[in-house]
Amino acid sequence: MFVERPVVKRTARAILLAAGEDPAAAVELILIKRTKPGRQPYWITPGGGVEPGVDRTVEDALHREVAEELGAAITDVVPAFVDTVSDPAETPGGVKVQHFFVCRLVSLDPRLRHGPEVEEPQGEYEIVRLPFTPEGLNSVEVVPPRLRAYLAANIEGVQALLAPDLR
Repeated sequence: MFVERPVVKRTARAILLAAGEDPAAAVELILIKRTKPGRQPYWITPGGGVEPGVDRTVEDALHREVAEELGAAITDVVPAFVDTVSDPAETPGGVKVQHFFVCRLVSLDPRLRHGPEVEEPQGEYEIVRLPFTPEGLNSVEVVPPRLRAYLAANIEGVQALLAPDLR
């Protein structure tokens, strides 16, 4: 029997693609390498929580978070993947829904970064560019694991979400 769980948190995250700076990589994926004291590094997509009273939509949260964490602007935002996880820390029996959007990088200037990750960091936030290839994805520990599996299995499909005939 299905029991509906309350959604206690929603996040917006960018599967951010850019033209490759490395001639060997036609397309690159932009991630954040997170290093927290006492933990192994891991790699996440830019993004964060939808803030009630600040963000009108999940996509508004995506643009705000990408600007804060990367100093970047994005375009061609397309929903791609949703990950639902239990979030007992917020509400026992509640879930967190992570909305992942494929999008294209317009500009990136780390000097424009702002927000809590920059002003009150808990560890390090390093912007990294990986070849958007199986080898690139397998070279780091992308979290959540379900996103890593989805991306590895759908590289061509994810890129096709940015095709002009879809909009």
